[in-house]
Amino acid sequence: MRNVLVIIAFLGIVGIASAQNSKSYNFTMEEAVIFAIDSNYTALNARRDIAKAIKQKWETTATGLPQISGNITYQNNLKQQVTLIPAEFSGGAPGTFVPVVFGTKQNASAVATLNQLIFDGSYLVGLQAAKAFLDFSENAAEKTNLEVRKGVINAYGSVLLSEELIAIFEKNKEALEKNVYETRKIFENGLTEEESVEQLEITLLDVETQLSNARRSSTIAKQMFNVALGIPVESTVFFEDTLDTLAEQGTNLQLLDESLNIQKNADYKIAYNLTEQRSLEMKLEKSKALPSISAFINYGTSAFRDEFDFFEAGQPWFQSSLLGVSMNVPIFSSGMRSAKTQRARIALDQAETELEETIQNVTLQLNTAKSNYQFAIEKFENAKKNKALAERIETKNQVKFTEGLSTSFDLRQAQTQLYTAQQQYFQSMLDVINGKAEIETVLNTPELRIESEEIKGKY
Repeated sequence: MRNVLVIIAFLGIVGIASAQNSKSYNFTMEEAVIFAIDSNYTALNARRDIAKAIKQKWETTATGLPQISGNITYQNNLKQQVTLIPAEFSGGAPGTFVPVVFGTKQNASAVATLNQLIFDGSYLVGLQAAKAFLDFSENAAEKTNLEVRKGVINAYGSVLLSEELIAIFEKNKEALEKNVYETRKIFENGLTEEESVEQLEITLLDVETQLSNARRSSTIAKQMFNVALGIPVESTVFFEDTLDTLAEQGTNLQLLDESLNIQKNADYKIAYNLTEQRSLEMKLEKSKALPSISAFINYGTSAFRDEFDFFEAGQPWFQSSLLGVSMNVPIFSSGMRSAKTQRARIALDQAETELEETIQNVTLQLNTAKSNYQFAIEKFENAKKNKALAERIETKNQVKFTEGLSTSFDLRQAQTQLYTAQQQYFQSMLDVINGKAEIETVLNTPELRIESEEIKGKY
């Protein structure tokens, strides 16, 4: 009976695990993007970077706030030190010495110290640097979210493209199998040459190979999409949008007229953060020439015993307290501080140059994205027309071949042209979708910024 219960429990656990692994999802493209922003692995760590920056900011702030430390000491002089004093102090003969032990065998003390930083230039700069680092983490997370969004759009479209290719290859394969069957019958009746059958068989083999590859590519595309969303690769996902719908929605010529607001671009924000950090590093080196002032106060109590009776009531403890202020004034460093400041100044100049380069690169990136997007739209429109023309040409050649007015070579050429036009048509749809996403990433129109206030409650 016990073994039966164990087996039932095991099967139940396996069933639960299997159900969890086989969880299915339904997504439109927009829903997939929202889901990925919340669960993508890179996006999760980007939010954790913000949380770390928040903690680092407080860590820096706390160094200038009161610091209290305690110290408890117990000493047992296992062998007390002996000191010699002149014997005449105790009535002895002059020139002789008497061994004396000073102090007690055991002593204990407890001291609490309050330290407070009064002024330190590097601390003030450190506070600014912590804030700048938090801004950098937020901007880096925004950049990550934009890249996650673009990646999900590409992955979603790639899955739909693979499914469209599978469908069209299966349709073409079915039509070719019918052609091969009918042509073989005609050949067997002596009404056509064997080459006609062989030409069609070559085309059929090509389509079967493409179909097999499309199925494998579809599996990989779906797994890549799952990884982009942060879900197990074996999870089943149902895609609610179609490639046609997304391509039509993605055709937005108004995007070509959008102007660049450089301050919204994520790359610019990160480059600007770098200049802020370099500026603060230079201020830090300059601040090291200023004096630093700190104060402390402590309170302690001590006891001295020959026996370990520190916890017995009525035994004396001796109190002490001390207040102090210290000021450290840098006077001469043999040019070291000057060299460090100059080095920081050079680093700032480099950061400013990189910022200017970023501005130019972002402008170029937008112009390139607009050019590619316009080309993708034009290619999509042309591919649509080419597909329709190729279908009509293939149909005409199919009729001519059936009536014996054209060769199998002509038919194969028309079919190959059709299959190429079909693939180019579906690929052009994906290019339009991805081209639109690229422009939106540069312009930062999705506004995927994460503020530190959104993170504080989670960590």
